[in-house]
Amino acid sequence: MNPRILVSTAGRVLTQLRSDHRTVAMILVVPSLLMVLLYYLYQNVPTAPGTQPLFPRIALTMLGIIPFVIMFLVTSIAMQRERTSGTLERLLTTPLAKFDLLGGYASAFSTAAAAQAALACAVSFGFLGLSTRGAVGWVVLIAIVVAILGVALGLLCSAFARTEFQAVQFMPVIVIPQLFLCGLLVPRDQLPTWLEWASNVVPLSYAVDALGEVALNTGTTATMWRDLAILTAFAVVSLCLAAATLRRRTP
Repeated sequence: MNPRILVSTAGRVLTQLRSDHRTVAMILVVPSLLMVLLYYLYQNVPTAPGTQPLFPRIALTMLGIIPFVIMFLVTSIAMQRERTSGTLERLLTTPLAKFDLLGGYASAFSTAAAAQAALACAVSFGFLGLSTRGAVGWVVLIAIVVAILGVALGLLCSAFARTEFQAVQFMPVIVIPQLFLCGLLVPRDQLPTWLEWASNVVPLSYAVDALGEVALNTGTTATMWRDLAILTAFAVVSLCLAAATLRRRTP
């Protein structure tokens, strides 16, 4: 991997991204708007005595899930657009290594993911009054790591798609099962045994667990660090697999 080429590639992608106002709006604005919508959705829902309101319970988890979903979708489509336009094939005829290319894309979209997660957390904690026992900084960090994981999985899935429509089709295969198994709808320990085993191998489960640790503890815990390490490992492995499966020529 050549750092100079990687930085140059990341700069090119960021320049292209900046000129695409709709994509920028989807990355930066949509997560915050969804959190506002979630707040007003649960605003008038009655709360049983002695229980936590629904919004704080769900919003913290959604701060990890929404960036993951959006970055997966945006990255897979953007990478596939480079392929269908012929840009990717021309780049791969140069001495540019696959890791330089994918590392540049990952760096550029990870920068956007960090801005997205920071803005969504700022709106949630500053404007919507969300609170947690742990430091807000840990929530931001976890949201950024999960968003970067979405970038890595998006790059991986784009290697197997031939059109932008096929890239979108990976979403119900890769993303939606994770939403069902991560503990958002049903606590993982209440799932049937075989589904609980399946939930142990999907990365979004560890994002929900890590955010749950921040919600319940004033400081960091070993479980939170373990979950962050697993999420990082998933992202690195996905990026390596994306480089290994990236085709130099478009069929």
